[in-house]
Amino acid sequence: QKDPGPPVSASPRRQVAMLRVLAPLLAALAAAGNATELDSTSDIAEVGTLREAFSNSFLMILVTELGDKTFFIAALLAMRHDRLSVFFGAAGALAAMTALSATIGLVLPKVMPRKYTHWAAVGLFVYFGAKLLLEALQMLRSGSGSGPSEELEEVEQSLKEESSKQKKFWSVAAQALTLTFLAEWGDRSQISTIALAAAKDPLGVTLGGIIGHSCCTTLAVMGGRVLAEHISERMVVTAGGVLFLCFALHGAIMGSD
Repeated sequence: QKDPGPPVSASPRRQVAMLRVLAPLLAALAAAGNATELDSTSDIAEVGTLREAFSNSFLMILVTELGDKTFFIAALLAMRHDRLSVFFGAAGALAAMTALSATIGLVLPKVMPRKYTHWAAVGLFVYFGAKLLLEALQMLRSGSGSGPSEELEEVEQSLKEESSKQKKFWSVAAQALTLTFLAEWGDRSQISTIALAAAKDPLGVTLGGIIGHSCCTTLAVMGGRVLAEHISERMVVTAGGVLFLCFALHGAIMGSD
């Protein structure tokens, strides 16, 4: 019986043919791996941008709405009517205003170059921050602002003109929605939301603003009248001014890119 000898290897032609078949497959796998890695990096960056916009919007709403006219409207209405209906109307109005403001901020960069809208937002933050700190300084010099805001008396007086009779759920909700929406229109928090949405992720700004407004409205309807009497207007104004200047500084350092 003859020895079969060593196994015969594949011919060079067959090896070349196999390489031609496998090369595109290996290249496709490598490209898919790179694409997945790039997508993962992009997703992480988008989440970071969304989170930053959310936190900035949430903090801005907290320091601007506590002690604001809309806060007192919800607080005083909740003293006379059903709290749930007041919350439903006030929170609905603020959510709609936040979405509207963020939409305006989203459209602005499409109408104007992003560089201009970014520095316009920085300018607005500087303006509001300086204006609030100047108000706080004037309060300190005059000795005023150590108690509740004067807006509390304004809202209380305007609500005294309303009927004190018990109203149905939807009637109270409609009243809270109308009063809150009109009070919020043109307010510094609305303009700041527009500026923030023009400079950062509009979805994060919208979510942060709606949740921030919901927290403030909840606080107002649960015990806002008592809290408002113990909030120093000077402290709220100072905190708002400092936060706006921090936003402006961050925007100036990071640039429009």
